[in-house]
Amino acid sequence: MLITLTIPLWPHITCAITLSHADVQRIGKRIWQNECNGTIFGLTAWNEGEDFASLGIGHFIWYPKGRRGPFEESFPKVVGFISKRSAKLPTWLLRGGEQPCPWNSRAEFLRAQHTAEMNQLRQFLADTIDLQAEFLIARLEGALPKMLAEAAPADRANVQQQFERLARTPQGCYALVDYVNFKGEGVLRTERYQGQGWGLLQVLESMHGTSDTTAVDEFSGAAKAILTRRVHNAPVARHESRWLAGWIRRVSSYSGS
Repeated sequence: MLITLTIPLWPHITCAITLSHADVQRIGKRIWQNECNGTIFGLTAWNEGEDFASLGIGHFIWYPKGRRGPFEESFPKVVGFISKRSAKLPTWLLRGGEQPCPWNSRAEFLRAQHTAEMNQLRQFLADTIDLQAEFLIARLEGALPKMLAEAAPADRANVQQQFERLARTPQGCYALVDYVNFKGEGVLRTERYQGQGWGLLQVLESMHGTSDTTAVDEFSGAAKAILTRRVHNAPVARHESRWLAGWIRRVSSYSGS
């Protein structure tokens, strides 16, 4: 089975990304490994120093009630996507609307690790790995038009060209999907340190090659530079240098370096 994403480009042309079901499954499993070490227990996490739960293969962000931060919330969108595909949801997730995370702090979340609610959530996430992968790929569909709208007019043609170089191969698609999930599209003004972003847009803007055969290697190198810049620009109190080595390993997986 082939899955085709038709992506509207800037302003009136389209580009189709075609992936086999096996490719989609491989992408999902690799992202699950990246985010959760491929474990079911890792599907429910709340990282030290963060103000939100990180759930599913993509560690989708879920904020508690009344809490918002600079990072885009995505878990309620995942639930909505999966519910439309007739998957069974835990009863407490069926209350309608975009519910807030029921745990208000990391300490509260950790105390709840073996509760019925947490076990139901973990099982739901384990049972819907393929659907979560489909969500990640579907989300890529909307990324390019938003990036082109945010990019400076003089940069748009290059951003589109770099995206297309990567999208022509399954490995390039994995890099695009994983990085969008990992560090975002780069279009939100709230996702900036000292005026500089770290999302997919910023990585593509820093690429200038033309060969499809070197696209993934170039993307991996550009991502390392952008993430290093993020750590340099980050508020000292966030201590982001503790994460950099892991981030570099992750983007190295795109090219096998």
